[in-house]
Amino acid sequence: MPIKIAMIGAGSIGFTRKLMHDILAVPELTDTHFALMDINQTNLEMVAQLAQRDVDANKLPAKITTHTDQRAAIKDADYVLCMIRQGGLAAFQMDIDIPLKYGIDQCVGDTLCAGGIMYGQRTIPALLSICDDIREVGKPNALFLNYSNPMAMNVWACNSYGGVATIGLCHGV
Repeated sequence: MPIKIAMIGAGSIGFTRKLMHDILAVPELTDTHFALMDINQTNLEMVAQLAQRDVDANKLPAKITTHTDQRAAIKDADYVLCMIRQGGLAAFQMDIDIPLKYGIDQCVGDTLCAGGIMYGQRTIPALLSICDDIREVGKPNALFLNYSNPMAMNVWACNSYGGVATIGLCHGV
């Protein structure tokens, strides 16, 4: 029986396609249903077209659906992969600029330090909303796989307050 994986923030071409490639490389998972979700319809459709081309070229039975509604993507999902960048690149820029204005020079600003804290304050509420949807419409015991920074803060918040078993991913390390 095929599993369903909801991919929230799937408009990210690099993360989405790489994760799908890795999942589909497992013979038992070639018939997976990928429910791709993003708030950016244009990016979502572009990624879905490229992913479908990959599936077709490899003659795989995988199914791809697209959604701009988070709950619709998560409905009956066995797994939920999250790769959102809450606030987009404009907010990320502020995570760098605001601390720098006060003399805090960070390497990246998305995991630790002042920028990471600001990013966590934006991202944790969005992740807890995803947890709500997993509990309400996902399959019982659906697993939440978080790929969004700040990883430690996000996973801690979801496991402590989201009511959903959550694991942090750091792909490629």
